[in-house]
Amino acid sequence: MTDALKPRDTKDVENAVQWALAESKALEVVGRGSKRALGRPSQTDLTLDLSGLSGVTLYEPEELVLSARAGTPIAEIEALVASKNQQLEFEPMDYGPLLGQPDGAGSLGGALATNLAGPRRIKSGAARDHFLGFTAVSGRGETFKSGGRVVKNVTGYDLCKVLAGSYGTLAAMTDVTIKTLPRAETEETVLVLGLSDANAIKVMSAAMASSCDVSGAAHLPAHIAFRFGGLDTTQATTALRLEGVAPSVKHRKEALIALLRSYGSVTSIGVERSKLLWSSIRDVRPFAANGPSGQRPVWRVSTVPSKGAELATLIPPSAQMFYDWAGGLIWIAPLPGLDVATDEVRAAVRSVGGHATLIRADASVRAASDVFEPQDGALAAVTKRVKESFDPKGVLNPGRMWAGV
Repeated sequence: MTDALKPRDTKDVENAVQWALAESKALEVVGRGSKRALGRPSQTDLTLDLSGLSGVTLYEPEELVLSARAGTPIAEIEALVASKNQQLEFEPMDYGPLLGQPDGAGSLGGALATNLAGPRRIKSGAARDHFLGFTAVSGRGETFKSGGRVVKNVTGYDLCKVLAGSYGTLAAMTDVTIKTLPRAETEETVLVLGLSDANAIKVMSAAMASSCDVSGAAHLPAHIAFRFGGLDTTQATTALRLEGVAPSVKHRKEALIALLRSYGSVTSIGVERSKLLWSSIRDVRPFAANGPSGQRPVWRVSTVPSKGAELATLIPPSAQMFYDWAGGLIWIAPLPGLDVATDEVRAAVRSVGGHATLIRADASVRAASDVFEPQDGALAAVTKRVKESFDPKGVLNPGRMWAGV
């Protein structure tokens, strides 16, 4: 028996799931494997490898819509839309560096299944907000479709929102359709130097509340700022990105600098350094598996932006961290030789509100811990009912998100 099934089309996927049902086998659903170490360790018999389902099937730049097979490399998608002066507005992060995989190895289906979003999420939303339609095979071995190829689609249930962020536990997507948008002509980033975490939150809040249309807001404390691309400072750095046509960016930069001058030293960086900085923030480069952080555990904590600094004070000082999403997203890694216990992170989140995900850890730790935020009785019951509706026999990625689901 082979350890992996590699379908060529939707019918092959349907046949594979039907076979697994008949043989009482569980399948690990994998796109191109870049995010395989996310979530709880696989509790499956075989791998359903969707990397053979590759290729763009429709791209109409004038209609802002693209369809592709789910295993298509996202790097290929981004290169194609860039050639038409467009972009994926949700700015999907690349988990490869963080998880010890090559850069640019992820698939479009994987980005949607994990509901990825980069720094632009504060302005443009996550992957689910740009997910228009799909074809997929459920755990019942049935092919089904949802959505379509138009930007506005209100027909039936919005199953795109259900599958986005489901980590392949409900269905194996084979074809997907997404929205594309025009790429900004240029960008610049305003930097405020030397702020405490609490004051940085105030600065980011003021910038987001202004008319400057900020598309990225991050705070990099002094202990880690020097490890981000595009920066040449050892001071704490609060970064605010502006994108658009050149005259607009210039005007908004001047307005933002005037607004923030009273908070501290303010400067700016141009387009090339700005792009390098934000790709480094997006992909959490300081915590990359081949960098100083090595294989140390990494936490991803989401909370109300105004509570970000407060939550960080509840995390033991044996950790490095930085803020994205105007303070609403905190990346945390323990210092070498130390640890940040699961209970400590969970207690901090309970105190302030939000949710925490253990992004990187040894398989034994992920198997014994709650990788995703634990669910209470009512929410857990809803999650289980949704799983049973799509996959009653637990064929697809069982236990990937929560034990027994």
